[in-house]
Amino acid sequence: MKRGSVNRDEFAKYLEQTLDINRFRDYCPNGLQVEGCNEIRSLVSGVTASLALLEAAAARQADAIIVHHGYFWRGEDARVIGPKYKRLKLLLTQDINLFGYHLPLDMHPEFGNNVQLANRLGLVADGRFGDDNIGWLGYAHDKQLQTVGDLAREVEARLARPPLLIGDPAQPLGRIGWCTGAAHSMLDNAIAAGASVYLSGEVSEPTVHLSRESGVAYLACGHHATERYGVQALGEHLAAQFGIQHSFIDIENPV
Repeated sequence: MKRGSVNRDEFAKYLEQTLDINRFRDYCPNGLQVEGCNEIRSLVSGVTASLALLEAAAARQADAIIVHHGYFWRGEDARVIGPKYKRLKLLLTQDINLFGYHLPLDMHPEFGNNVQLANRLGLVADGRFGDDNIGWLGYAHDKQLQTVGDLAREVEARLARPPLLIGDPAQPLGRIGWCTGAAHSMLDNAIAAGASVYLSGEVSEPTVHLSRESGVAYLACGHHATERYGVQALGEHLAAQFGIQHSFIDIENPV
């Protein structure tokens, strides 16, 4: 390996082992999704492999892109047409590698979305819940956070967007459950685990009723907003590990 570069296959193998990708039954393939050049010197990380992210990475002459939301999801249309054609054409013509890690990045104890969101919000984890223990349970380190409303204001300050709060802002904070992304369906698991407030990225119509009827407050903090930090932390680690350049590109998303 040359100084300041890493072989693509060595890079992929390191990620496979570090994120333990083979233990997960996921909705998409984890690892190298689109093959590009052999040597990686410049890495871009981002939440979703949208065309905007790919174009920004190409403008920076990136050799590889690493994302949380990649391609080839279970049940998607397999045809290479429309937006999928434009994305793949850009990657292939620019010889850029695309790596995607979904559940392995959610759950990793150091680089995962849940632990990185906890670090951002000052949450201390002492339990897990849900399938594969993907949900996290704990409490706020800052004792000045006394109510659900206090936590909502902390989320707004730290994530730079106001969350949607279902419940009474004056409700005592108590035990906090969280799971990033589209994990609103895990509210019942959080309730069973003893949470008094649960936060995730998205919200659905039934979530509102379950929250109100259970008395467990719900915070919808944004799918994109809650999942910005895992892939960024992973990219920074890879840059340090292999001596390559890394930049995180945040493509604004209101969801």
